[in-house]
Amino acid sequence: NDLHLRAQAADDGDSQWTDDLELALHNGALLLARTAIDKGLIMYERDKQVEFHIEHHSRLYWFEFDALLYEKLCRERAVDRDLANEDELEAEELAKIKRASAIVFQIANCYPEALYFQKNEATDESWYFFRVDFPHDAPSVKGTFTGAQIASATEFKKRLLSLAQGALYSGTGKHLDKLMDAQTFGIKDVATVDFVGYSPDHKAYIFGDLAVRSGEVTMANAEDYFEFPKLRVKTTQRSIRMDIQRDHEAYRTEWLQWLWTCFGTNGVVALTFWFGSLFANQIRSAHKSFPFLEATGEAGAGKTTLLTFLWKLLARSDYEGFDPAKSSKAGRARAMGQTSGMPVVLLEGDRDSPDKAHAKSFEWDELKDYYGGGTLATRGVRNGGNETYEPPFRGTIVISQNAAVDASEAIMTRIVKLHFRKPNATTESRQAADNLNALQVDDLSHFLIKAVRAEGQVMETFAERVRFYETRLRENKDLRMERLIKNHSQMLALLDGLRQVIDVPEHMVVATRQALVNMAMERQSAISADHPLVNEFWETYEYLESLGNGERPIVNHSRDKQRIAVNLNDFIAMAARHNQPVPDLKVLRCYLRDSRRHKLIDPNLTVNSAIKLDSFDKGVAVRCWVFEKKS
Repeated sequence: NDLHLRAQAADDGDSQWTDDLELALHNGALLLARTAIDKGLIMYERDKQVEFHIEHHSRLYWFEFDALLYEKLCRERAVDRDLANEDELEAEELAKIKRASAIVFQIANCYPEALYFQKNEATDESWYFFRVDFPHDAPSVKGTFTGAQIASATEFKKRLLSLAQGALYSGTGKHLDKLMDAQTFGIKDVATVDFVGYSPDHKAYIFGDLAVRSGEVTMANAEDYFEFPKLRVKTTQRSIRMDIQRDHEAYRTEWLQWLWTCFGTNGVVALTFWFGSLFANQIRSAHKSFPFLEATGEAGAGKTTLLTFLWKLLARSDYEGFDPAKSSKAGRARAMGQTSGMPVVLLEGDRDSPDKAHAKSFEWDELKDYYGGGTLATRGVRNGGNETYEPPFRGTIVISQNAAVDASEAIMTRIVKLHFRKPNATTESRQAADNLNALQVDDLSHFLIKAVRAEGQVMETFAERVRFYETRLRENKDLRMERLIKNHSQMLALLDGLRQVIDVPEHMVVATRQALVNMAMERQSAISADHPLVNEFWETYEYLESLGNGERPIVNHSRDKQRIAVNLNDFIAMAARHNQPVPDLKVLRCYLRDSRRHKLIDPNLTVNSAIKLDSFDKGVAVRCWVFEKKS
């Protein structure tokens, strides 16, 4: 109707009406055609093409019209009827002759249709997305074909059979070329991502069959992609299952009190981290980092209960994480690249088991670059050139294990640490834990939609509050490391952002803020302290030196009262003689270089020994680790 109104306004109403009416009658005739040849003849009459494909009752046919045969039959019929020329033949006779001049045969027992073209710009991979319809009551099948598969009749036949059960293409390469030319010329283009979650390039959250952009929720259309203004996008990641509850009335809100009863401030900090992970890409873009979360504690402290509950808030059920010691480096890179704006939970494995081939392949230091969203892995692009694909890490890191993480200072300073102790269970806490476990993903996953729809307000609050908290934490003179201040300021700001999405009671907020400040202080103390093995070394050293009653040295070869010179082999022998713990020298050498109690001057210095003397009571030369003695 709008077309007709515009045509009338342009004084072209009759022409527009005639054209539209002609097209409508043509489409109606095609719809009512009883056979494939009837349909082909109707299409021939309109376009005068002599060969083309036809879809009829969800089968693919090929139509050919022999114009020479048609003219020959017309002449012969005119002669038989003693007519002056073929123009005098009746319409019914002409229709019969046209039918006799046409041929239709089936080239597929189904109807494959190219819907759109999809390409991954990063890897230079591309596919054509097809829908295959059947004449029987089986549902349509959707899948992808590569350019090579639609360029060869043999490859097309193989791919069609593997994609759709019993779907058989029997046409030739010529038929396929014509079919693909008709279906792919000017075809729609759809951008793809190979993960679920937030796409920084498209500024949208893409979750399988649901997407959110600028606070607007969009469902995937019948062709499995999301259509936004000037953007069509879809995810090719199908291994991550998400069950998102779209009905806000089904969302239950009483879980926060149960979480507080079971886990207190630790639960709210973990919740804040899960919530903040949704905005990690935006935060890294502005602030160049996002902290790691470490959750340690003895078995039975409730870590698994907490993690499975938090995953339900992000629409993933019966999931906790994976053990990095059980995977190869390539496998870890792929697992970490499947999601964006979501936590990647690394679970503790049996590190000492000799049967685990990959246990030694994992080191905590390989996570270092992920703090700022570094590269997961470098892979070559199969295009004959020297291009590479380096997907960035778009998620966040959560480490859950019984023992504390033992890693370099670079890793330790990136961590916000939670420690869980076995609770003194009460009737109330047991009931709260049972209630959390009983909640289903359908009861909680609307939280995900609420959170990402509030992206604008959350990021505005975060940007304002993170500066405030950084200033406040810098006023604390005991907090000396800038990275710790930055990490815990971000968590404090995200706690304020969480209040934009759910109602967090004031007493929980106050207690959690204080807990985060205490966590920053504890982390500063932990980083300032020596490694346990180094502490053990110095305690053993002091014990052995005390055996000389301050009158003669036992393991300190130095004659300079301001230095300590230790020959590690002599030290090990003396410690064993006095039943003191004997560390592994290879490991000890590694950690002694970072000693804080007494700072290392040189690990290989020759000194005039105050312990070992020659026959003239003069010190002999001994190679030692030399430290500056701290009073």
